[in-house]
Amino acid sequence: MIEIRHLVKTYGDRKAVNDLNISMKPGKIYGFLGKNGAGKTTTMNIMTGFIGATSGDVVIDGHNILEEPELVKRQIGYLPEVPPLYPDMTVREYLDFAAELKGIGRKERAKAVRSVMEDVRVDEMQGRLIRNLSKGYRQRVGLAQALLGYPPILILDEPTSGLDPKQMLEMRELIKKLKERHTVILSTHILSEASAVCDYVFIISNGKIVASDTVEHLSEKLQTQQCLHITIKGDGMLAKSVLEELPQVSDVKLLENGQETEEERDGIWKLSLSGTTKEDIREIVSLTLAKQNMIILEMRVESQSLEEIFIELTDQSEEDEA
Repeated sequence: MIEIRHLVKTYGDRKAVNDLNISMKPGKIYGFLGKNGAGKTTTMNIMTGFIGATSGDVVIDGHNILEEPELVKRQIGYLPEVPPLYPDMTVREYLDFAAELKGIGRKERAKAVRSVMEDVRVDEMQGRLIRNLSKGYRQRVGLAQALLGYPPILILDEPTSGLDPKQMLEMRELIKKLKERHTVILSTHILSEASAVCDYVFIISNGKIVASDTVEHLSEKLQTQQCLHITIKGDGMLAKSVLEELPQVSDVKLLENGQETEEERDGIWKLSLSGTTKEDIREIVSLTLAKQNMIILEMRVESQSLEEIFIELTDQSEEDEA
């Protein structure tokens, strides 16, 4: 169990972390999601003991990092945004050196290094100089370093930063497999990454948690209105007119290839509707169109994306701070 209690970090008059309270259970992937400068990296640096908090506590399995720093640090593997690699070492030399720094005994060291190289699939690169590796492989070597000793907690700061799309997907697959043996905490400003990888997301803005839940539940809880896309056979202009009269509907648009239009396409019309609340408007829309003898060919609900929720929450947080 990881607990962050009333965590504060100030730099002069600015609060980089502002009364953060978080609880995390083992065996899941947690995401710190926020814009650059939101306080994600500062929080991670406090959790790993790299910097101290102004006030508050980080407690891991009942041990406070301020009171028992060495014990807590042994429970954590850390991958910073820029991995601390030595370009003139080979992959194996670097990991052997990192294992020694972590206190892994000489007898166990070779096995430990071999094991993490296999886990992140860099064993074929073990004889290469790190300077000659691609960005993706350097990131894997950094992850292997964090895995040495198999700490129960992994903290990964922007683990896909600077990777190309293929490398990004490969890194995400590696991270998803890690939760079989570790609790994983990663920071990202990439919304698709949080959606694809994380079991639970904390949206951070101005050092505060502005929302937290699973990606699916966040979308459900924070949905401010329902958007409905329908395809009908009939009089599109009439459909638009009668739907606009419904109190549950705030906006109706006729669409063609995603663009607003008033042109008929062989009696087939596509419409986009916005509800006034997040209540389901499909039934009232269906009944209204049926009264006009119109045939509904398709009807689908479009939820707010995580990206839309993220922008809405962080913009609101910034307005509140102003």
